Amino acid sequence: MKQLIKKILPKFILYFYHYLKAYLAAIIYMFPSSKLIIIGVTGTKGKSSSANFVWAGLTGAGIKTGLLSTANFRIGDEEFLNRYHMTMPSPLVIQKMLRQMVNNNCKAAIIEITSEGIIQSRHRGINYDILVFTNLTAEHIASHGTFANYRLAKQKVFKLLNKQKRKTILQRLIPKTIIANADSGEVNNFIKFEADKTFTFSIINPADVRAVSIKESIEGVSFTINNNDVNLRIAGKFNVLNALPAIIIGEVLKLNSEDVIKGLENLIKIPGRMEIIQSSPFMVIVDYAHEKESLNALLDSIEAINKFGKIILLIGGEGGGRDKSKRAIMGEIAGKRADYLVVSNVDPYEEAPGIIINEISEGAKSAGMKIDKNLFLIENRKEGIRKALSLANLGDFVLITGKGSEQSMIIGADKIPWDDRIITKEILSEKKK
Repeated sequence: MKQLIKKILPKFILYFYHYLKAYLAAIIYMFPSSKLIIIGVTGTKGKSSSANFVWAGLTGAGIKTGLLSTANFRIGDEEFLNRYHMTMPSPLVIQKMLRQMVNNNCKAAIIEITSEGIIQSRHRGINYDILVFTNLTAEHIASHGTFANYRLAKQKVFKLLNKQKRKTILQRLIPKTIIANADSGEVNNFIKFEADKTFTFSIINPADVRAVSIKESIEGVSFTINNNDVNLRIAGKFNVLNALPAIIIGEVLKLNSEDVIKGLENLIKIPGRMEIIQSSPFMVIVDYAHEKESLNALLDSIEAINKFGKIILLIGGEGGGRDKSKRAIMGEIAGKRADYLVVSNVDPYEEAPGIIINEISEGAKSAGMKIDKNLFLIENRKEGIRKALSLANLGDFVLITGKGSEQSMIIGADKIPWDDRIITKEILSEKKK
């Protein structure tokens, strides 16, 4: 019914509806963003991890902070998982959460911003102070038509930044600030907007803040920044990029850098992001990686720390017309880089799950994999996870990707309670009995 209404109604009516809904939500909850330092994090990948690192850095510096991300919500030290199956829920939910943060004496809030959320005006009625751009890759093109339209959607919130009212919080005027990843080819398209301050960060290209001496291990990743050593307890070289905005935000807010770094080092888990479920006799990791860049980044990190084990990978693809073009690409990457591949359901929506799985498997077969030898097509995700775990031996790596900490799976019209981490733990527990 919702899809039918979208097709029938003119776009300007839908736009006005979403715009009005966002501002009414802000009015109902008395514009809570005016009482908080609002940090928006946007990009194709890395948003949830970056948002959690920013939360950790601010918390380490003694600033009570809230968080709204794909993976989890936080109000200070209280954490609960995002159950909405969307990064930016309804404006009523967002504004209610921001009001709860204000009522609980939070001074800052981090909001993960999506292009779909921007199109539906969910960013309206929120006075942003700092915007973080992580990267932009060819994802979500199906819902935007072209990559240029996808970029334009992301840019809308940057265009508004300098026009919004400055706030005084923590006895200081908060500057409108843009922080962008210089290792992204899109960086210039986001730092061109007006702001009081603009910073870039990187691990490769020249930038205002650049991490060096990066070392990876299964226990985490370490690097040096501005002559300070940082030892993250979450693995993955890509997490260095995800953590750098937190350090810059500390500088913008004139916080003690040692406290910010300590906060980063105290963060031991981001739900469904490089989350270790079991470390021995073989490693089991649940990660959200659901497109080619994040899958390649995950595999890069595993290969950097893998001594002798095999890589057993479970992947899938979303249905409902969501970026069909990426399916064979994901399959080819997995076929080239994994020793064993299981292709299973993610969120097929109304699309036939078998079609999605077969399209992914074609990419894997083009890379030389053979069905029932090192390629397994298992529609039932629980059975797919079970198969992946059954293939593992001492020293191997099992990577369960595509859903992370999502709390549901959508098959047809049914929204099924789901959590990869819980299901994986249940199967591992069965094996030990």
